[in-house]
Amino acid sequence: MKVLVINAGSSSLKYQLLDTNTQEVLAKGLCERIGIDGKFTYKAPGKEAIDAKDVAMPTHSEAIQAVLDALVDPANGVVGSMQEIEAVGHRVVHGGETFASSVKIDDKVMAALEECIPLAPLHNPANITGIKACTKVMGPDVPQVAVFDTAFHQTMPPVAYTYALPYEYYEQDKVRRYGFHGTSHKYVTQRAADMLGKPIESLKLISCHLGNGSSIAAVCHGKSVDTSMGFTPLAGLPMGTRSGDLDAGILEFLMNKYGMDIKEMLNVLNKKSGVQGVSGVSSDFRDLGSAAAEGNTRAALALDMFSYGVKKYIGAYAAAMGGVDAIIFTAGVGENDAQQRMAIADRLEFMGVKMDADANNVRGKEAIISAIDSKVKVLLIPTNEELMIALDTAALA
Repeated sequence: MKVLVINAGSSSLKYQLLDTNTQEVLAKGLCERIGIDGKFTYKAPGKEAIDAKDVAMPTHSEAIQAVLDALVDPANGVVGSMQEIEAVGHRVVHGGETFASSVKIDDKVMAALEECIPLAPLHNPANITGIKACTKVMGPDVPQVAVFDTAFHQTMPPVAYTYALPYEYYEQDKVRRYGFHGTSHKYVTQRAADMLGKPIESLKLISCHLGNGSSIAAVCHGKSVDTSMGFTPLAGLPMGTRSGDLDAGILEFLMNKYGMDIKEMLNVLNKKSGVQGVSGVSSDFRDLGSAAAEGNTRAALALDMFSYGVKKYIGAYAAAMGGVDAIIFTAGVGENDAQQRMAIADRLEFMGVKMDADANNVRGKEAIISAIDSKVKVLLIPTNEELMIALDTAALA
């Protein structure tokens, strides 16, 4: 099946066309600056790439039309007609407690997505816009599927997702741990089971999605039982520019001292903190590595704080699951930063982790990077959220 995967932002739209039978990416690209001055990119193997500016895209509907026009273009297209695109899969950030799996979109689902807007006010409206634009351009008969960042974590037990707040905040306002990166964690844990040659139902896995946004997930017998991000993606590890977990009393202290309102405080926590805030150098781990190598102690501290934070979560989740069979590294830092992987694994020997420095000297491809005699296997698995969305869509369309 040929599935168009859409990830719509407020003024952008990422897309991939995949063949789920071969798992091949037929074409991909990005619509940017929708409603402003419009930029459109398109890449397909063996075809001429498009990188066009000042493309008329006043709304997401025109952006979708530009994508379809490129896909069916006689010279550079990859399908003969729009009818060859059999379904559309949408990345949707938040499904709340309503959706524990991907779902075929209908009017009832759209109403539920609207109800989830307060939980993700910056993301869900854009995702909804993308769905409506596809319906307008492609027609109501093309099946569309919503794949949620939060759905995979809906298997967490109450002991993991409940916050120690007055319980009515959960009952009335649904304040709880939701977790994110679920599509990535689902994909890499399934691949881990394949690599290990064991059924996922028999495995205890810790998935480390490490990048500018980072989260850890404890996946026991194929189900997420805990994860580091919380009510929002701000929780958990220190990230590129996000603070991760901290004492909430700090907010009151800083807001009072510097006269900040909550919007300004959240901007600090989301945009000015994390490894960028500590280092004063960058949110890019490559820049931090270069700075640390040149003697920048704050950059070194930021890197050490990150690996220390990941290490603590690995230990905690191994305890929560009563053991661990494999640890998975994925996403930008997890896939490409051998030094961070070694730093994280350091001092985990007590729980059966033994790394192989030569095997770990790899970037961006599937590999077992632990020693042959390591009791706990350590895997590098590049994530592929678009493929996971396409496969879920094909199964439901």
